[in-house]
Amino acid sequence: MLRYITFSISIAIISWIVGLTINALLVKTSFYQKKLAKLTIIRNPDFSKRIGLGIFLWIVQNSFFKYFNPKLSIKKKIKISELDNLRYEMTIAEVGHLIAFLFVMIFAMVKVFNGQFLFALIMMVINILLNLYPSLLQQENKKRIDQFKIKLRSRPSAG
Repeated sequence: MLRYITFSISIAIISWIVGLTINALLVKTSFYQKKLAKLTIIRNPDFSKRIGLGIFLWIVQNSFFKYFNPKLSIKKKIKISELDNLRYEMTIAEVGHLIAFLFVMIFAMVKVFNGQFLFALIMMVINILLNLYPSLLQQENKKRIDQFKIKLRSRPSAG
């Protein structure tokens, strides 16, 4: 069982490199701009709460995971002009984790076809925690940025 867990964590970490690499190749394509950058997996905010995305956010903010992508951490008051760049970086992270999630799913499916169901289950649990949830969290953060930008546009300007 320990071997399953260590292999699963290792393949998840390797998948981050795969996700970054494939994402770098796709980012300039029209498919990326039209489809992947606008992809929405969870449309219902209640569903996000039910699957524990808020708990996952707390874990990321209060653990070593907060140091993994320094471009996404906001330690100072952010300027309105920086919101678009922050959103873009979140999209890069989101799509990279989705690609990584799919990469690990291939390994899990091979384990299922080989009859190694426990191994596949452990691999997918770790994959969900290290790839799918971070991607969903980035989507939630992008929605919050979009809502904030709408509020800013609708606010009467002081004059």
